[in-house]
Amino acid sequence: MASLCFPFPSLLLLFLLSPSFAVAQTTNPNITLGKSLTAHSGDSFWSSASGDFAFGFRQALGGDYLLAIWFNKIDDKTVVWSANRDKLAPEGSTVVLTKSGQLVLNDPAGKQIWASTFTATNQSVSFAVLLDNGNFILAANDSEIVWQSFDYPTDTILPSQILNKGKKLVASYSETNYSSGRFEFSMQTDGNLVLYTRNFPSDVLSTDYWSPNTQSFGFQVVFNLSGSIVLIAENKTILNNLSSNNPTAQTFYQRAILEHDGVFRHYIYPRSGTGRNSSWPKAWSVSKFIPSNICLAISEGSDSGACGFNSYCRLGDDQKPFCTCPDGYVLLDPNDVTKSCKPNFVPQSCAYPEIDNFDFVSMDNTDWPQSDYGHYLPVNEDWCRNECLKDCFCAAAIFRDGNCWKKKFPLSFGKMDYSVGGKALIKIRRSNSTLQSQNLDKNCNNKTKIVIGSVLLGSSLFLNILLFLLTLLIGHRFSRRKLKFNGEDPFILGVNLRAFSYEALNKATKGFKEQLGSGAFATVYKGTLDDNNLVAVKKLENIAKGGSGENEFKVEVSAIARSNHKNLVKLVGFCNEGEHRMLVYEFMENGSLADFLFKPSKPTWYTRIQLVLGIARGLSYLHEECSTQIIHCDIKPQNILLDDSYGAKIADFGLAKLLKKDQTRTMTAIRGTKGYVAPEWFRSFPITVKVDVYSFGILLLEIICCRKNFEMETEDEDEMILSDWVYDCMNEKEIEKLVRDDEEARDDMKRVERFVKIGIWCIQEEPSLRPSMKKVVQMLEGAVEVSTPPDPSSFISAIK
Repeated sequence: MASLCFPFPSLLLLFLLSPSFAVAQTTNPNITLGKSLTAHSGDSFWSSASGDFAFGFRQALGGDYLLAIWFNKIDDKTVVWSANRDKLAPEGSTVVLTKSGQLVLNDPAGKQIWASTFTATNQSVSFAVLLDNGNFILAANDSEIVWQSFDYPTDTILPSQILNKGKKLVASYSETNYSSGRFEFSMQTDGNLVLYTRNFPSDVLSTDYWSPNTQSFGFQVVFNLSGSIVLIAENKTILNNLSSNNPTAQTFYQRAILEHDGVFRHYIYPRSGTGRNSSWPKAWSVSKFIPSNICLAISEGSDSGACGFNSYCRLGDDQKPFCTCPDGYVLLDPNDVTKSCKPNFVPQSCAYPEIDNFDFVSMDNTDWPQSDYGHYLPVNEDWCRNECLKDCFCAAAIFRDGNCWKKKFPLSFGKMDYSVGGKALIKIRRSNSTLQSQNLDKNCNNKTKIVIGSVLLGSSLFLNILLFLLTLLIGHRFSRRKLKFNGEDPFILGVNLRAFSYEALNKATKGFKEQLGSGAFATVYKGTLDDNNLVAVKKLENIAKGGSGENEFKVEVSAIARSNHKNLVKLVGFCNEGEHRMLVYEFMENGSLADFLFKPSKPTWYTRIQLVLGIARGLSYLHEECSTQIIHCDIKPQNILLDDSYGAKIADFGLAKLLKKDQTRTMTAIRGTKGYVAPEWFRSFPITVKVDVYSFGILLLEIICCRKNFEMETEDEDEMILSDWVYDCMNEKEIEKLVRDDEEARDDMKRVERFVKIGIWCIQEEPSLRPSMKKVVQMLEGAVEVSTPPDPSSFISAIK
C-alpha cells in the first residue's frame, strides 16, 4: 500500500506548495466506480483538473490503441505512461473502474488485456483521479492511495515521482513503437543504479553501460519539483545529481525518459505565460542526458551494441546517436535502422577466393571492437590490407598505430568517433564484379556456353580473321574519337574520371544560369545531371593552351583525381573540349563555411568541433596519405564546403602544389588569400606543407571565436586582429573572453583552451615550429599533450 509521503521534508514542502497538486486534490472531479472509456477514432480520455495531463486511449501506429497518460495541454501530446505497451488494444476496447475498485482493460469481446493489481488491504477503492502531476491514482474514502501509476513506470518519470528499489524504466522499441525495447534503467534492490542493455527480444539483462560513481549504495531516485533528479541514500543524503540546475516544475513541464536509443534524457518545455520561459521555443529541449556518448558507452556484451550487427553508431549534431550501414551493406529491414545490416554483395568464397574481385572501403575513426580473431603488430597498412584480402574469413580489418586487427562476421559494437582513431578497412566486392559468384552452378553453365561458342567460332578460319579485322577497325575509330573529344591531351587521358561534353554541361546548368560563386580564373554554376544528381560546375574562363588557367585546370584535376577522403570534395568529372575547361563537383547544399560561420546565429560549439576535426583530417590526408603529397595553398572558410549533414569538405585545389615522394618543399610565386597566407610566402622561402598548417591555424581561431581574422569595426581596438587578441587572452589567462557569448563553449573550457593553444602553435611565423597536420589531429583529439606556445613572432624577432 502506498501513501502520499516523501523521503525528506524539503521534497514534501515543494510538493505541497505545488499549485497543480492543490488543484488536483480540491477541484478535480473524481472518477466514480463504474465509469468507463471506449477506444475509438480520436483520443478518448479523462483529464486532470488543470488539463495538463490526460488518461485514456491514444491511437498508435498501425491503428490499435494504447491505454496511456500524456501531456495534453501542449502541441506535442507526449506519452509518459502506458498500461499495455506490449499488447495494444483493438478499436472498441474499454477501460472501466469496476464496482470492486479495479481498473480493467478489456477487448471488444470482453476478454481482459490488462488490470491494476494491488496487495490485499482493509481499504477499498472509492474513486480514481488523475492528478496534475501526471499520477493516476485509485484512492479510498480517506484519500489514501491504494494503487498509483507512479509505482509502475514504463520509460518515463515525472516531477514528484520516486523510483524505489526494485523499480525500473524500460525503453520503448522505437519512437513510434511503444513496446518494450533494448535498454533498461534499474534502481536495483542492492542499491545500485544501472543502465543495462537487454537481450532483446527477451527481457534478460545483458551488460551494464553506465552507473554513477558513488561510495554508498542508493535508496531512491527522486525527481523533485525544483527540477533536479537525484540519487539518495537511505539516510536521505544525496549521492549523485543525475540532473540539476534546471528551472522549476512550476515554470516548465518536465519529464525524464529512457529513450529507445538507450540514453536517459531530462526534457523541459515552457509552460504558457510570461517571464523567463516566454522566450523559450515551444518544444521539448534536452536539459541533461546520460551517458554522454552512447556509441562509446556500450562496448561489450552478448548483443550487437548500440546499433545492430554490421552497423555502426555515431553522434549527430544534436548529440543523438544514429545507426548506419557501411558502404556495401544495406539494412535487413529498411524500416528499422536499429536492426542489423547485411552485405549488398556476395561475400568472398573460401572455395574460390577471387582476391582480384575484392577491395576495401576506408572509414576513419571507426571500429567494431568485439569481432577480433587476429591481432598483428607492428605492421603497416598495406600489410594489413593484404592479410585481410587473402583471408576469406576476414570481413574487415582495423589499422591503428601499427596494429592490425582482423574482424569476422558479424561485426558488432560498431562505433565512429574521433576518439577511436585509426581506420576501418571494410572488404567489399568490386562494383564490376558484383554479379560474379552469385551462383556457382549458373557460372558453370555460362562457362560451358562460352566454351561451346568459342569452339563453333573457331571452326571457321575465315570468320576468325573477319572478327579480328573488325575488332581492329572499331578500336582504331574509338581511339581517334577519344583523342578528339579529350583535346588529344595525354594528361587528361591518364585520369580515371567521367568526361562531359560542353553540350551536356550547358544543358545541365541551363546555359550556365545559376551562379554559385566566382574567382580570378573561374565561375561556379549549379547544375543537374540527367540522373537528377545536383552538381557544381566550375567553368574556367579565358584559358589559352599552356597558360596559367590551363595549368590550374590540370593541377586541380590531377590533385583531386589522386585523392579519396570523406573531408575532400569529390570530383565527378571534367570537360576538356576545344577551349572549354570545366570541372564537375558533387554539389554541397549547405554552401561554404564562410556563409555558415560568419552570421548572427552562431553554429553550436559541438558542430564547430566536428568542423575543425574534419578540416584537420582532410589536410592530414593531403599532406601524408596521398601517393603524391599535396599542398593546398589556399585554405580559408570560402574553400571549406558543407555537405547535407554539415560535414566539412575541402574544396578548390586550383592553387595546389604537388610534391614528389622525395620532395619536401618547392619554390613558387605567392598564392593564397590575404589573412591566411603564411609569412614565408613574402620572404621567398621554400614552400612546404607548413603553409597549409598556418592557414588552418587562422581558420581554427576563426571557428573558435565565430569571427573573421580581421575586423575593423570592433569596440576594443585590441580585438581588431584576431590572432593577436587570441594570444593576448591566452597569455593573460583570459581565454573565456573569446567565447563570452557562447554558453555551450564556456561549459567546455578545457577543450577551448586546448584548441586555442593548437591554433597559436599553427600560426608560428617560423615554419619549423608549426606541428604537422597529423600531429594537429592528434592534439585536437586529445591524444597528444599540448604545451603552451610562444608568441608567434618571437622566433623571427630573435633572429633579427
